[in-house]
Amino acid sequence: MDRRYTLALAGIVALVLALTGAKFWFTPSTSSVARTIEQRGALSEGERGTIEIFERVSPSVVQVAARSATSPLAMEEGPSSSGTGFVWDNEGHVVTNDHVVQNSKTVALRFASGEVAEAEVIGAAPNYDLAVLRISNARQPPPPFALGSSADLKVGQSAFAIGNPFGLDQSMTSGIISALKRRLPTSSGREIANVIQTDAAINPGNSGGPLLDSAGRLIGVTTAIISPSGSNAGIGFAVPVDIVNRIVPELIRTGRVPTPGIGIVAASEAVATRLGIEGLIVVRTVPAGPAERAGIRGVDFASGAIGDVIIEANNKPVRQLSDLTDEIEQIGTGRSVKLTVKRGSQSRNLDVDIVDIGRPR
Repeated sequence: MDRRYTLALAGIVALVLALTGAKFWFTPSTSSVARTIEQRGALSEGERGTIEIFERVSPSVVQVAARSATSPLAMEEGPSSSGTGFVWDNEGHVVTNDHVVQNSKTVALRFASGEVAEAEVIGAAPNYDLAVLRISNARQPPPPFALGSSADLKVGQSAFAIGNPFGLDQSMTSGIISALKRRLPTSSGREIANVIQTDAAINPGNSGGPLLDSAGRLIGVTTAIISPSGSNAGIGFAVPVDIVNRIVPELIRTGRVPTPGIGIVAASEAVATRLGIEGLIVVRTVPAGPAERAGIRGVDFASGAIGDVIIEANNKPVRQLSDLTDEIEQIGTGRSVKLTVKRGSQSRNLDVDIVDIGRPR
């Protein structure tokens, strides 16, 4: 009796386990079913503002693809370069960096819509790394976006860059204005003054694109980065819009901008520092140039004696060449600048004419 009872009990337990296992086996796993989407709240005010900027401005940002000739007589085209540009006005003008289209044979523009148009370079200003293109066909370009001012920018305010890094079109990055009044050397050997520094990610391909404020206004044209690797390191630079708004109309009118100067070759700041001299050492003057006519004298190479040292321009201190060129550019050609020049222990004031030293003779 006990044995039969034990066998019956074992059978019941086995049946229960079998049924339980079967239920477990045939019950669908919850991991194979799509999860319920959790609704989020409204976007933050900052997010909505950033989205609005991109949607409003991005149609006016274009990808620039330039191809240069291997030589003036070559039938084959050389290497291509890619950058960014943006619509400047309703007349079909596009602004970009000079180094993007320098020595270009052909230029193509790709709009946000995907449409491709040909363009020609109608003006370039290497001293400011700016160039203006004109769309060759009759396509109606997207509207230009609003211009801001770089005169009232503050370190810490928001900055947004839109461009084509590494050929990836319509990319937007954000950051802040990290510093102001930087100086940036150009391929022409001069410096751009009052350059904007930003930590908004800027990479190869962003060159020539817009830098915007939180209102979506143009405040600069991205032009360069400092990076040991060649990629973004959080230090990018933009030509301030106040310079852009002065240079671009001149490029549209004449294809070039004057290079104001007085006809001198100056020593570097490092040389003056080594010699213990405060001011701009004049190495030599251009023959028959404004400086020579005004009586400025350079270094006597026979004796090695220092000639004139420019210490002020219009009563503003001159410590390096950019101090002088900044003042001269603000005055412009056809006028004169008052220089305070020191020779030995004697100082004197001179009025020196400003001419266009970049005009072909």
